Amino acid sequence: MNLTRFDPFRELEDLSSRLSRLLSVAPGRADDNGLTFADWAPPMDVQETAGEYLLKADLPEVKKEDVKVSMLDGVLCVEGERRQEKEEKDKKFHRVERAYGRFVRRMALPTNVDAGRIAAEFKDGVLNIHLPKAPEVKPKAIEVQVA
Repeated sequence: MNLTRFDPFRELEDLSSRLSRLLSVAPGRADDNGLTFADWAPPMDVQETAGEYLLKADLPEVKKEDVKVSMLDGVLCVEGERRQEKEEKDKKFHRVERAYGRFVRRMALPTNVDAGRIAAEFKDGVLNIHLPKAPEVKPKAIEVQVA
């Protein structure tokens, strides 16, 4: 019989992580920036410069062919799939914590994005989506003639 030392802090941490997974990190949850409709959602950063918005999504072990970026009615959609390794005869998994399966992230874009010039690049497991800003339309003064 093995003796196991009781560690109340480890027990609390384990309980806390289980509750977090159950309540706030549940698959298919809606986040405050966009809706998530799949098994998991990649984390995204949104940056802004004077000329564009830049979205960066971490997609480790996702193939470029498995990622699709589209835009419809001012909503950017990033979808794809991370496939799980198959368990082989000479290899066992003792713990699997990373999320696998399909993902979909949708984000409403600002109105000043030039939809015709959106570009995406995928390198080293990071998807970069460049959203150029449309040139600002300045109001034009019209002189009124009084007859």
